[in-house]
Amino acid sequence: MQVVYYANFFVWFEIGRCELLRSLGHAYRDLEATGWLLPVIEARCEYRRPAHYDDDLTVVTHGRLLSPARVRFEYEVQRAADAVVTAVGSTVHAAVNRDGRPTRLPAAVREALA
Repeated sequence: MQVVYYANFFVWFEIGRCELLRSLGHAYRDLEATGWLLPVIEARCEYRRPAHYDDDLTVVTHGRLLSPARVRFEYEVQRAADAVVTAVGSTVHAAVNRDGRPTRLPAAVREALA
């Protein structure tokens, strides 16, 4: 079909999310090393226009705090050549500790996303 496989968008959302956190000074690897995990508890994607193989795509990502222990990331995937939006989506994450128990996000992360 020459279009990108639909599940790849969720991989790109993850990349966008990790890069956003890194740009805010909170690499995901560092969060995990200090005991905070952000499992996905909800994911959605709305496919608006097809993305084709070899399209250069840009993922625009925004994050916002839903509560001290939940965060929502919103994504817009754009074709770089013409800025056409190929998909929009979001993921919601719960902050948990290594035992899987809900916990508050670190204060610095909450401030960065507030």
